[in-house]
Amino acid sequence: MQDLVWKASLPNVTDKASEARETAAALRLAVSLLMRRLREVSAEGDLTAPELSTLSLIDRGGPITIADLARRQQITPQATGATVASLGAAGLLAKESDPHDKRRSLFTLNDAGRQALHSGRSATVDRMADALRESFTADEIATVAAAAPLVERIASLL
Repeated sequence: MQDLVWKASLPNVTDKASEARETAAALRLAVSLLMRRLREVSAEGDLTAPELSTLSLIDRGGPITIADLARRQQITPQATGATVASLGAAGLLAKESDPHDKRRSLFTLNDAGRQALHSGRSATVDRMADALRESFTADEIATVAAAAPLVERIASLL
């Protein structure tokens, strides 16, 4: 049903620029609503979205500095530093000196960080899977699955 509402709200666009702009506006709204709802249903003690994002980037990218994390997330080093400090205080990260520049620190996930990342993903994924299973057709689920890597690609280009 929501899919039909979203499609109906798009005007008949003929040029790529107009279509891209309308799609971007609809996607921004949809992602904002999703993120707000995920924050609302998160349980006490769950990792925040910035914490999960940071753990995920460290997990995928290996040892990384705060400055590199900030660049990859396109946020300030101060905000990244606060998130890393929180994760470090929770015992989810390992910190070591950069072998090329001893003034810098590299962060990696320790076993507790990997476990937290995967259980954090699981809680969110389980909630989303329940919603998909209960309210979406198989074709709609396939459409969402096909869109997920495209949305991630948009995020990497911003």
